[in-house]
Amino acid sequence: MDTRVAGERALLAGVGISAVGIGMYVPFSLVFFHHVTGLSFTLVGLVMTITGVAGLVFMPLAGSAVDRFGAKKVNLVLYGMRAAGFALYPFASSLPAFAAVTLVTALADRSFSVVQQSLIGEVARGSARDRLQASIRALQNAGMGAGALLVSAVLGLWGTGGFTYTAWGNALAFALAGLLVARVRPVRDAETDSAKRPPAGYRMVLRDRPFLGLTAANFLTALGYSALSVLFPLYLSTWLMAPDSLTGAAFTVNTVLCAGIGVLIAGRVRRSGARRTRSAALGAVLFAAAFVGQIVLGTLRPGQTATLVALLAIVVVYTIGELVHSPSGGALSVSAAPEAVRGRYLATYQLSHSLASALAPSLFTALLAVDGRLPWAVLAVTALGAALALVRLERHLPVEAVYAEPPAPAAPRTAVPAAA
Repeated sequence: MDTRVAGERALLAGVGISAVGIGMYVPFSLVFFHHVTGLSFTLVGLVMTITGVAGLVFMPLAGSAVDRFGAKKVNLVLYGMRAAGFALYPFASSLPAFAAVTLVTALADRSFSVVQQSLIGEVARGSARDRLQASIRALQNAGMGAGALLVSAVLGLWGTGGFTYTAWGNALAFALAGLLVARVRPVRDAETDSAKRPPAGYRMVLRDRPFLGLTAANFLTALGYSALSVLFPLYLSTWLMAPDSLTGAAFTVNTVLCAGIGVLIAGRVRRSGARRTRSAALGAVLFAAAFVGQIVLGTLRPGQTATLVALLAIVVVYTIGELVHSPSGGALSVSAAPEAVRGRYLATYQLSHSLASALAPSLFTALLAVDGRLPWAVLAVTALGAALALVRLERHLPVEAVYAEPPAPAAPRTAVPAAA
């Protein structure tokens, strides 16, 4: 049953507020930190790269912490780390100070998705997990868009000096989000309360072949998630020779649709009773359709007006695929993870997304140098491969993971007495 989660409104409000904070610095990250600290772009970029890699290494430790202390407690710690980091950024004018503060915030940022997914599993059951996945994604898109608009207004009023106020605004946003999430109450099961800490650790994850298959499928799909931000702008400028303004239009369409109809589409999928594996596979197929559309567009290369219409139509198909895949795929991974080691399982799952994000820039640029349509062809194949893998894994995954609500057992047949 799709029941309300205790403290759900506080959880969602916290997500929305923290997303505003993220939106205030992510679009300007290098410029943001350059003006806040006074360090050169080269040093800022180098420190961000090194600390970002360190954040990836930290993710398995965060998964272990979730299993030991609970997702809610670790979530609050990460919000506190982010709030402290952004409060200190304006004072980190030396390289060692900036590196130390950036390392703390990078560790928290990289691990946050693992802990948040674990928190969804901790506070919700059944189809409520799918609903929370959709609501959180919609709020994140809306909040990041609002944050980007807000920082633009701040910079318009105070110039680059406004970046300092933005840093403190981020700190306040993360602190307030943590206070709100503190009101969420995890679901307590008798089985969970009596469970002991598993001795196997990550060895248990590595022996779970169906979950590793699910993680591999996520890696293939995650390459597609990187397409809009990494490949799309390069493809427009180098292959289609289209104006850069189309990139902004595409991002706007994607953000508005995610924020505006994400919950609606996820609700329709959930009420249809579709298996999570099937709906996630459908999302991957829609990704593939959008990528094939890019190949067709890159082959025909019509006039500017036709290109604009076609690109926006392709972005709509891509976004609908994202909205269908994301809630089901997220809830599938949360529900496929054994409760006692959910943090370790989701850290492994999230690494596939992080690795795809790290690989995407070099992969896309190398393929684009050969032919502008080639990266889209590779993405279409990987998306279809992910869809096929999801369907084939269906029989090997736990029933409670495949179905948002387990199917009711069939009623026993009653014998019909023979006619006298």
